Amino acid sequence: MATTTTARAVASTKAASAKADMATPDAEAVGKGVSRREFLYYIWGASMALLLAETTGAAIWFALPQFRAGEFGGTFAIDPGTLPAVGAPPLQRTDAKMWLSNTDKGLLALSAVCVHLGCLFKWVDVTHRFECPCHGSKYQLDGTYIEGPAGRSLDRYVVTVTAPGGTVQTPKDGGPVPITGATAIEVDTGNKILGKPHG
Repeated sequence: MATTTTARAVASTKAASAKADMATPDAEAVGKGVSRREFLYYIWGASMALLLAETTGAAIWFALPQFRAGEFGGTFAIDPGTLPAVGAPPLQRTDAKMWLSNTDKGLLALSAVCVHLGCLFKWVDVTHRFECPCHGSKYQLDGTYIEGPAGRSLDRYVVTVTAPGGTVQTPKDGGPVPITGATAIEVDTGNKILGKPHG
C-alpha cells in the first residue's frame, strides 16, 4: 500500500513537472526568437535592397532608351518625292528636329540645334544660309561653318538611301549621300555625327 502511494506521489510529481515545463518556455527557446532590433535591421536591409534595385532599373532605362520609328531619337522615313531640288532652300522637319539639305553631292540631314549653345537656328532665304538668332552663328546650306561663336559645323544624322542598285549610308565623316533613283530614304536621329571643327 505504501509502495502504491509512493508510486502515485512520484507520478503526480512528474506530471506536475511536465505541466510546469509546458507552461514556461525555456531560456533557449526564448533566445532563438527575432528581437525587435533584428526585425528592424531586416526591414532596413530589405528597403535598401529594393531602393538599389529601383535605382539600377531606372539607370538602365535611361541609359538604353528605346525609340519608335517616327519619334525623335528613332528613324524617320522620308518620301523622296518631298525633297527639295538640288541647291533649293532646305526642308525643315520639326518632328525630327532636322533640316534636309539637297546639295549637288547628295542629301544631308542636319541637326536643327546650333552647336554653340543649343538654340534653334533658321534658314534665311535672303542670305541663302542658316543663321542662329541667339548668338549669330552662320552656316552654309550643307551645314559648313561660316562665322560666329560656334566651334564647329552643324551636326549631321545618318541617312540611309535605298535604290535599285543597293543601299548607301552616310559615310563616317558625315558627307552627303547620293539620292539618284532612291526608292526609300531613312534618317536615324539617334545616330549623330558631330560637325567638323573649324579654324
